[in-house]
Amino acid sequence: MRGSATGELNEFYVDNNDSWRGITVPAARVRAMTQPDRPLLRDEQVMIADERTTLDAFLDSYREVIKKKARGISEDDARRRLVPSATTIGGIVKHLRWVEMGWFQRVLAQTPSDELPPLPYTDDDPDGDFRMEPGETLDGLIADYDQECERSRNRAAGYALDHVVPHRRHGQVSLRWIVVHMIEETARHAGHVDILREQIDGSTGFDG
Repeated sequence: MRGSATGELNEFYVDNNDSWRGITVPAARVRAMTQPDRPLLRDEQVMIADERTTLDAFLDSYREVIKKKARGISEDDARRRLVPSATTIGGIVKHLRWVEMGWFQRVLAQTPSDELPPLPYTDDDPDGDFRMEPGETLDGLIADYDQECERSRNRAAGYALDHVVPHRRHGQVSLRWIVVHMIEETARHAGHVDILREQIDGSTGFDG
């Protein structure tokens, strides 16, 4: 099958293995390119939207990918180390919960540390937010992440993208920068989870 960058099907090469020019393409994305009547993906619903709506949609899209790719595996698989580092699916979900809190509550809202939960990491244990502790469950981590994302949305809704806050390392940051950074951070880890999930049970792409 062939298609063009302008939308006509005459330059993309998609074979029966959902491959394009030697690069594996997720099945859902292939259907998105070839089935005009299928439901629009979240990022496709904002193609001519304003900046705020577009940024929020992309961040929420990747948040949903994280949750979807993490669900449906066992507790043992959530803790499985499949790469040389200590990266696990459960650990990524846990880490992203704390990233959300850090940027939207600590930085954007300037909430004092004593009004927030204690951090799971220290200078002596910098990777504590990536580690599933005894007693923590994948379902619990996903629920914590989901709740934190909702708090982030509510907090961000009270500020304009141009709103600027102090930052101890960068001097100042705007909400716009925070949202773009969160898209970058969440998308990067969504790729990590995608690879780990494929190693666990073969699931790929947007379908699971």
